[in-house]
Amino acid sequence: MFERILVVCTGNICRSPVGEALLRRHAPKRHIGSAGLGALVGEGVAPQARALAEADGLDVSAHSARQLTSSLLEQSDLVLVMTDGQRQAIGRNHPRALGKTMRFGHWLDEGRGRDIPDPYGKSDDAFREVHVLLTEAARGWAERLR
Repeated sequence: MFERILVVCTGNICRSPVGEALLRRHAPKRHIGSAGLGALVGEGVAPQARALAEADGLDVSAHSARQLTSSLLEQSDLVLVMTDGQRQAIGRNHPRALGKTMRFGHWLDEGRGRDIPDPYGKSDDAFREVHVLLTEAARGWAERLR
């Protein structure tokens, strides 16, 4: 059973905090957190991602970006990353965590899975597309976490 879930992206200000909030909505009895491989430590959610999250009824106002650590990985039952490259990076740096690390978009595209691209520094449209992917991916995980 996956009780402690960690959502990981690069800076922990766009994808992972929104993914965390979406999973909290769908799986409220689980402990869900987020972190970044290269976190912008202490930063809040990026304005475009925050606006989309809030429009979707999510509260990300208290988020403060944090760096991924060995301790966070060890405490987690499931680690959800945004890209296969991030999964490989975790495997190189923390080999014991690789077996419990999967892509957040694992259930997208009819179960074939896909990466969720980083919208940081890109257009509002890019943020909207990523928000849609995160929402669909969170629903996919929620169905399997019941």
